[in-house]
Amino acid sequence: MLRSLFSGISGLRSHQTMMDVVGNNIANVNTVGYKSSNVVFEDTLSQMVKGAGAPQGGNAGTNPAQVGLGVKVAGITTNYSQGAAQLTGRSTDLMIQGDGFFVVKNGNEPLYSRAGAFSLDAGGRLTTPDGMIVQGWTGVNGVIATTAQPGNVVLPIGTLLPPVGTKTTVLGGNLPADAKPGAKYMASITTYDSLGKETLLNFTFDNTAVAAPPAPDPLPSWTLHVADAADPATDLVSTGLTFDAAGQLTSPAAGSWPSFGTPAVSVDLAGLSQYGGSSTVSALSQDGTAMGSLQSFSISPDGTMVGVFSNGMKQPLAQIALAAFNNPPGLEKVGNSTYRTTVNSGSAQLGIAGGGGRGLLAGGMLEMSNVDLAAEFTNLIVSQRGFQANSRVITASDEILQDLVNLKR
Repeated sequence: MLRSLFSGISGLRSHQTMMDVVGNNIANVNTVGYKSSNVVFEDTLSQMVKGAGAPQGGNAGTNPAQVGLGVKVAGITTNYSQGAAQLTGRSTDLMIQGDGFFVVKNGNEPLYSRAGAFSLDAGGRLTTPDGMIVQGWTGVNGVIATTAQPGNVVLPIGTLLPPVGTKTTVLGGNLPADAKPGAKYMASITTYDSLGKETLLNFTFDNTAVAAPPAPDPLPSWTLHVADAADPATDLVSTGLTFDAAGQLTSPAAGSWPSFGTPAVSVDLAGLSQYGGSSTVSALSQDGTAMGSLQSFSISPDGTMVGVFSNGMKQPLAQIALAAFNNPPGLEKVGNSTYRTTVNSGSAQLGIAGGGGRGLLAGGMLEMSNVDLAAEFTNLIVSQRGFQANSRVITASDEILQDLVNLKR
């Protein structure tokens, strides 16, 4: 009778543990990045009542007879399947699509998490709601060294992008082959010096051909004048343009484009042509920029945080590190949706998203809990029935013992 009592007690204890796990799963049904747990039971040591016997002569062998001593919890495993995605629209919210963990620093201790609900603190550091700092690599002048030891991910809001002086302006389009003598066509573009100061340049194409009656109009003879719009009467540079019979520019040739100023700004004319019809000449581009201040940022699937500046330029600012493990179920849950390494999880293998078996990142989204409510409610019934059945074993054993005591009356 005592054996059945102790077996019933072990069943109560084990099913109570199962109830605790199921209740915790249900409590975290809306926890970002939560991974559900499952209880695995196994029987305990069995008492030998009769040992096995080998076949002898004409007699058959006998099997061992054993009485079990109850049940115990073999383990509580974590289910790392992907949770559902929830769109938030916040640029600092991140979801890992696939395997891997974010690396966060709690003081000096590295921890790991699937919860990507991050925000920026007063120092521009990317942090969790509990103040732990996300780890990765911060860029220097747009260069990110992902082979270095990861550190705090910092996005300084006051970051400035230095100006870049214009080195080349590009002109393109068509100069009419049937233009009348004296015709003029103009284009303009804003350029920058090394300090980011703007200069508006005017490009004027003059048809300097002279008609000689009664001869027909000759092909145009073009001269390009480049001038500062603040002083249009003074040429910074002027040069003649020559086109062949196919309408292609022959002079000046590539490699000898006209230039002006110190440092020199060259005028790329490769896009010019001379065909009959209307003029389409324009200044297509220039390679200088004004000073830019950080306006916003976006996060690419490999975890690169790209800053968008007021001058229209973009530059990598930082890259978020992800950790992979040989045995993720070996991690220890330490609260706040974080995990710690153990001797059975293996060491964290740090790298970038999308590399080494790590998943990709999705910005503006969060990974929700992977708890299956239908399965959890079923497990709730199973654990309750198991607890109830084991309590009946204890009640029945108690009644038998009471009958045994009453025998002496």
